[in-house]
Amino acid sequence: MASLRGMQQPELAKKLFKIIKSENHAIGAYESASRERISIASQLSDWGEATGDDSVSDVSDKVGVLLSEMGEQEDLFAQNLEDYRSVLKQIRNTESSVQPSRDQKGKITDEIQRLKYKEPQSTKLVQLEQELVRAEAQNLVAEAQTRQKLKEAYDIHSAAVIERAEKQILLARHMRRLIQLLDDTPVVPGDVRPPFEHSAQARQILNDAEDDLREWQPSIDPVPSSATEMGTNLMPSSSTTAGESTVDPSVAGGDDVPAQLESPEKRDVSGSTMVQETPAEYQRQ
Repeated sequence: MASLRGMQQPELAKKLFKIIKSENHAIGAYESASRERISIASQLSDWGEATGDDSVSDVSDKVGVLLSEMGEQEDLFAQNLEDYRSVLKQIRNTESSVQPSRDQKGKITDEIQRLKYKEPQSTKLVQLEQELVRAEAQNLVAEAQTRQKLKEAYDIHSAAVIERAEKQILLARHMRRLIQLLDDTPVVPGDVRPPFEHSAQARQILNDAEDDLREWQPSIDPVPSSATEMGTNLMPSSSTTAGESTVDPSVAGGDDVPAQLESPEKRDVSGSTMVQETPAEYQRQ
């Protein structure tokens, strides 16, 4: 059914439909990567415990906690991409709703040219010129909406990429601190490896990771927008063009603006017992 809807849309909207559909597949891949990463973290913890080596068990268990959190970040990234994808849908809807006006504008322009050539005194010219003004106003509204929503979509997308990258780097740095606690000095036959003495330090590293995630704040410059200088019909506030009209907000996206990127809820990475939940599948069109 989705493919059928895509085929029935105007050409510009059809191209956006393909992008939106491809993004749907990409989001699904990130969700899958999240589940796999969390599963791998659990497997690593189980393996470490099975080795019977206290040092390996402790370090691998806490590395598993950080890996699990990395998986959660992939899931958060997928959610943010879904917000970006929702804005692309609004652009697609705008393109679909304004296409009849674009087609009408072309027909009116052709008819005006025909009358000017064959019947330059025709009274119908005034009526056609008024209709052309209205059609042009609708196109200007759609153009304004498209520009505004395109900036909004990739503002969300780029912010999500930066958030994911910075948090993954944060977690990876703490992971490197953890693995430095594991003594890999060779032991000769007959010697006994000393017991692991860094349990408290390893736990503190997890506490540090938790604190850093909780305190993380975006450090990006906002994307400026001139949309605030526009009237309620998305035309410039100073515009007094007669006959201007708007695209139906319910079709073109209206006030359905995705929520701002939110920081993830505080997750427990301070303990060695991993509680994992498989993220629910998102319902996407």
